[in-house]
Amino acid sequence: MDRTGYEVVSFELKDTETFTRTIPQMPFIPDDKAERDARCSAILEMQAAGLRKRVAHTNSSKLVIGVSGGLDSTLALLVAAKVLDSLNRPRTDLMAITMPCFGTTARTKGNAERLCEALGADLRCVNITAAVRQHFADIGQDESNTDVTYENSQARERTQVLMDMANQCNGMVVGTGDLSELALGWATYNGDHMSMYGVNGAIPKTLVRHLVAYAAEQSGDALLSSTLRDILDTPVSPELLPAKDGVISQKTEDLVGPYELHDFFLYYVVRCGFTAEKIYWMACRAFAGEYDAETIRKWLDTFLRRFFAQQFKRSCLPDGPKVGSVGFSPRGDWQMPSDALGGLWRAPLQN
Repeated sequence: MDRTGYEVVSFELKDTETFTRTIPQMPFIPDDKAERDARCSAILEMQAAGLRKRVAHTNSSKLVIGVSGGLDSTLALLVAAKVLDSLNRPRTDLMAITMPCFGTTARTKGNAERLCEALGADLRCVNITAAVRQHFADIGQDESNTDVTYENSQARERTQVLMDMANQCNGMVVGTGDLSELALGWATYNGDHMSMYGVNGAIPKTLVRHLVAYAAEQSGDALLSSTLRDILDTPVSPELLPAKDGVISQKTEDLVGPYELHDFFLYYVVRCGFTAEKIYWMACRAFAGEYDAETIRKWLDTFLRRFFAQQFKRSCLPDGPKVGSVGFSPRGDWQMPSDALGGLWRAPLQN
């Protein structure tokens, strides 16, 4: 190379941090309250519009929802009530079914009952304990063995009850599972995984919480508002393991990790396609002071492991409304082989 007329000067720069931008902890949720409220209002309208169209198309006489006293079924109930109001139909066309079993607590069951009372839904109670015990006897499952069969038998029995009761009344089962659960595969295949229309399928768990909080804030009904606030304060749980002293023993975030972290990972993996190294780097800065680096690494690895392993549950999802830029509908949003391997994604986290 001809360097005539040039002077070569050697220099060295220090390795310093130049990144100054703030990384939001909750990418699905606006920081500004006015913008957040507008987003919540728009999403509730989109959910209702999708369900309303499906009701009209199927000519369903009833909307059938399994209620647990948890966040997801609460949001589904709120949306269903909104749909019936817009169709000038009585809210008794909303059939809410509570199905207590081994892990059901008085708090969640009571909240489900109060919520249905406040909304004017037709509340039914089907205790599935005897049916599940009969099933255990049929397949030779020891009830003291609280393994995955113990848990999934309850979830599948609940889905059978919902589907059959919907058949009895020309109804439609409205699914309650959310986007975060789909990302993690935190659902029982052919149990709570399945419905005739999944109204929450595009809503991440952190956003579900804000939607319910928004509904509580907007409600002028004291019973509804107080019940929604207690539901918001209840630990997230599938309640499939026996309660301890009447208190929830199975807390989802203790098992799979904090949803605020998983929703952060979800956004940047699916929406942005960032690598594990970049997401880890961003999460360490976004959650500095709340989670240490090793905790973030652990739950990011858990997210990626489950995300790849559980694709088979996302390959056969029921229809549901699209409300944002991240979705898992196999009919348009997300096409991924069920046997895809995540080793290359996870490898940097193993070092």
